[in-house]
Amino acid sequence: MAALGALQTLAFVHTAAWPLPLAALALLVWRLNEASPRRAAWLGWCYGTAWLCAGTWWLYISMHTYGGLPAALAASAVWALAAALSLYLAAACAAYARWRRGSGFDVLFFAALWLLVELARGVIFTGFPWVASGYALVDSPAAVLAPWIGVYGMGAVMAALAAALASAASGWHTRRTRGSWLGLVAPLLLVALAWGAPRSFTRATGELGVALLQTNVPQDEKFAAERMPQTLAWVARELLAARAELVVAPETAVPLLPEQLDELAPGYWAGLQAAFRQPGRAALVGVPLGDYERGYTNSVVGLGGSDAAPPYRYDKTHLVPFGEFIPTGFRWFTRLMNIPLGDFARGVANPPSFAVGAQRVAPNICYEDLFGEELARRFVEPALAPTVFANVSNLGWFGDTVALPQHLNISRLRTLEFQRPMLRATNTGATAAIDHRGVVLAQLQPHTVGVLTARVQGREGSTPFAWWAGRFGLWPLALAALAVLGVAAGFRRAAA
Repeated sequence: MAALGALQTLAFVHTAAWPLPLAALALLVWRLNEASPRRAAWLGWCYGTAWLCAGTWWLYISMHTYGGLPAALAASAVWALAAALSLYLAAACAAYARWRRGSGFDVLFFAALWLLVELARGVIFTGFPWVASGYALVDSPAAVLAPWIGVYGMGAVMAALAAALASAASGWHTRRTRGSWLGLVAPLLLVALAWGAPRSFTRATGELGVALLQTNVPQDEKFAAERMPQTLAWVARELLAARAELVVAPETAVPLLPEQLDELAPGYWAGLQAAFRQPGRAALVGVPLGDYERGYTNSVVGLGGSDAAPPYRYDKTHLVPFGEFIPTGFRWFTRLMNIPLGDFARGVANPPSFAVGAQRVAPNICYEDLFGEELARRFVEPALAPTVFANVSNLGWFGDTVALPQHLNISRLRTLEFQRPMLRATNTGATAAIDHRGVVLAQLQPHTVGVLTARVQGREGSTPFAWWAGRFGLWPLALAALAVLGVAAGFRRAAA
């Protein structure tokens, strides 16, 4: 099971391999169908731990190479995180083995348990939904479900398909055959209905010419005093030289607080602000803001744009544990690492967009684009809803690893959920422009210095996912899963 859990993570990078996690999960369910609850818990825990270790091993680089944590402790921390998060799956597998009925209903039962596991991992303790199963399906036929039920719903459909295949394989030679194959109908019918139903929920609002900066500053040099003048000069030069309606620079492209910047490069911000007062020019620049009394923020500053003063500012809302805030009881752990500005203040939950001509550009920082339900809050007021997303990131913390293409595919899934283009300006990659259909229009080679120019089509209108997730979060999915478990409990009482 551990080998299967690790192997299926290939599909989160090479999305054409999407049948791989489906097959791996079907094999897991096949084993669960014959296992005791205790054995099922062990199988689920091994599968989940290997899955998360293989999918997020690059966290080791941030903690050891750049954070200075001893290698053994960094590796143990990655394993401990994966092992702890896999307890959800262990409990779900034990419940499935304990209460399955040996009928077609087991398909929905397992899918509901799987959905609750992924929701728990994505929400509890601020959530860590990286390599959620639906991300492997961004290039699969199930991608048509994204604007309806989002990434977690897609994962539940895959779980139902896997359970149906496993149950059919387990019962092909018995009287259970018919019920097993009937369990396959529901998820396939859902995908078929999505293919037949309207798939375009948004309309074009015009094009936007963009320039996306990729600074490629090694993480161990990003805050080094000897490298700082070179970095600041390159960012300013490319911001001013770009001939685009919107220029986007990565997370902490300017890695100094404003008062520190004034000491090192007097007039830096004033010069940029003056240049972008010209009509038809705008920029989004990643920069830390704040002070000791009010707290520091990981922010994006808007220069120019269509709005009058005050200047635009976006503060990151969903902070990274240990990197941007210190969970209670873990300050000892962060003291072992050399990570600057490790405790930030949170921004507002539903920030305004940055107006650029006719477009409303909604920034998000780093792994905030993993949380589609949080981005959906911006769609409650249609007149204020973003027409374009812009993600600014610094994945330099994770070296030349699978974290880069994984994050690109996460952004692609967001464009499918909301049918909005996504601009990605990153330090080391993947810097890319993605259209509202999840298609990468242009991309820079990772770990190079460059500027990517592209034209994207802004979109307005709301998908079904944007409508319900913006108003109710992930509760509709959770309640649907709990309803299935309630029916299963009713069956059990009736049979008793």
